[in-house]
Amino acid sequence: MSKENEPSLQKGLQNRHVQLIAIGGTIGTGLFMGAGNSIHFAGPAILLVYAIIGAMMFVMMRAMGEMLYQDPSQPTFISYMTKYLGNRVGFFARWSYWLTTIFFGMAELTAIGKYVQFWFPSMPEWLIQIIFLVALAAVNLIAVAVFGEMEFWFSMIKVTAILALIATGIMMAFGHFKTPVGYVEFSNVWHNFNLFPNGIGNFVNAFQMVMFAFVGMEFIGMTVAETENPRKILPKAINQIPFRVLFFYLGALFVIMTIYPWKQIPAHQSPFVMVFELVGLKGAAAIINFVVLTAAASSFNSILFSAGRNFYSLSKESHAKFLKPFAKLSKSGLPSKALLFSALVSIGSPIFSSIPAINDAFVFVTSAATDLFLMIYIMILWAYWEYRKSSDYMPDGFLMKAPRVFVPMAVIFFVFVYITLFFNDSSVVPAIGATVWLVVFGIISYFQPKEAPSKQ
Repeated sequence: MSKENEPSLQKGLQNRHVQLIAIGGTIGTGLFMGAGNSIHFAGPAILLVYAIIGAMMFVMMRAMGEMLYQDPSQPTFISYMTKYLGNRVGFFARWSYWLTTIFFGMAELTAIGKYVQFWFPSMPEWLIQIIFLVALAAVNLIAVAVFGEMEFWFSMIKVTAILALIATGIMMAFGHFKTPVGYVEFSNVWHNFNLFPNGIGNFVNAFQMVMFAFVGMEFIGMTVAETENPRKILPKAINQIPFRVLFFYLGALFVIMTIYPWKQIPAHQSPFVMVFELVGLKGAAAIINFVVLTAAASSFNSILFSAGRNFYSLSKESHAKFLKPFAKLSKSGLPSKALLFSALVSIGSPIFSSIPAINDAFVFVTSAATDLFLMIYIMILWAYWEYRKSSDYMPDGFLMKAPRVFVPMAVIFFVFVYITLFFNDSSVVPAIGATVWLVVFGIISYFQPKEAPSKQ
């Protein structure tokens, strides 16, 4: 088949799909289930932590967005690393990101099993995972538009839950609602305010906890090649990130601390469940469980989409002959073989979950893989820096403001977050694992060919 007759990626994603996917990528289960823990660590200063991380992620997204705007035909943003940093760095990024998303997906699949067992405690977790894996893989294999539609409604559920929380909190505050722990007042947020209420160490640790609540925001970079009008849709989706962070994250946390004095919020209980139970909503735990189930399903659905495109791109840019079958699109314009392979690899999750000894190792590997996202974000900024010096630079494109200031600032910040992982008992071992991967796989990558294979 000649290059002219080769199928191209489907253009099935519409503006409303991309906008809601962008919102969904910003909101994960970390907010619904982990907000109490992060507030416990940093108190009201957690708002500052979220704002700082949101700002740094926005810088990374603007850098990625500028490259995507210049060349929206690339199947994934990882392709720019090969293009501007060389095949060796690209090889490291391609395999690292694909493996990271696979392990991250396995973690979400494990979470899905646990959430479903809330209603069906006797149903084997491995069976639940296989059912969801097959169902979501089928969604990805049908058409891009079907994937987009499902993600649209998954995101709507998350957005509705947060809007309901914010509206409930505001009404309670203006209605002088009294709870078992006191009156609902906005002043609860800054009453007895202390920037480091539990010590500077816990404040610093809050950065790594919150950082991983933002993982997945870069996923919008996977959708650009399959949108109908990427140069129109992309700037809108990325420029709304600050608003989404301010409204959904900071708004929800502010309302939670308005309802519950922050010193009395339990660390290991969902504040969303607590709030809805306070207003007498029966089955609040079941409702929030449904919300986090859809959030986990949405995340895994997106990961399958991302992993399939990454493996397709990885195969196209590889010299290995055994990967060539995965470098082809189906007649309908889907990377079906790459997607199926990624789904088959994910089948390891039910196996890991059913064997305790392996499950312990799986938790470690998943945590280490999550740490690799920080490396990917740094490489995105590095690639962007090289792009600005290249002949591809588009001076009238979707330009970042003051890149000489903000890009180094964001790189330093991501390095800072990575370093903090070594000073927390729960994160130090995975951080060492991620560092070992960086060194060992970095050496392997060094011995790869300097140039990617020709696209002819």
